[in-house]
Amino acid sequence: IVKHKKAKDSPMPVADSGQKMTRTQKRKFDEINTTTSADVDPTTAALEHEREQATKVKNIQCVELGCYEMDTWYYSPYPEEFSKCSKLYLCEYCLKYFRKAKTLDRHKVKCEWRHPPGDEIYRDGNISMFEIDGKKAKIYCQSLCLLSKLFLDHKALYY
Repeated sequence: IVKHKKAKDSPMPVADSGQKMTRTQKRKFDEINTTTSADVDPTTAALEHEREQATKVKNIQCVELGCYEMDTWYYSPYPEEFSKCSKLYLCEYCLKYFRKAKTLDRHKVKCEWRHPPGDEIYRDGNISMFEIDGKKAKIYCQSLCLLSKLFLDHKALYY
């Protein structure tokens, strides 16, 4: 059993061992110590409740990226026409998303990209890491954020 306490100089709760809490422990801690609706004005409380209801249920069940098919974990704010389909198809190079596999196949013929935009900064065998400038590849970065949000519960998206 781990008992939690706050460090003297840190607002972040820590376990008795002095280590920071895990995400699950922090989420439970935050649930217990959240502000009540009495502390917030009615308009803000109503907007927050509406957002919570909209994001409770994941909208896209599955994503196909290249030869991989992945079940999603969380809600992601894809445009409405895409969020209503259960499976989303993504181009593995430019991350453009489609509702139908045929549309993706047509796109693959036209897509000139063979790697992410930006500079390759690391390579080990068949694994590469790219540094991407968000100002130069805005659409790619937005698509990457939407994709990552399907697998991360607490990710803020800014466009």
